[in-house]
Amino acid sequence: MAKNNRFETVYSQGTIDVVKVLVDKETGVNYVFTKEGYAGGLTPLLDENGNVVITKVEK
Repeated sequence: MAKNNRFETVYSQGTIDVVKVLVDKETGVNYVFTKEGYAGGLTPLLDENGNVVITKVEK
C-alpha cells in the first residue's frame, strides 16, 4: 500500500488527550484534530475573524 503524505502535522500536544494541527499540503487548509479517550474530532482551524487558516503551499 502506498504511503499518503498529503497531511503534515505542524503541532502536537499531549499523549492521552491529544491536540494536533494538520496542514493539507495540496490546499494549505489547516485542521485541528482532538482526541480524548475514545472520542475524537476534526475541524478546520479558524482565525479570530472566523476565516479558515490557510498556509501558503509551494508546488
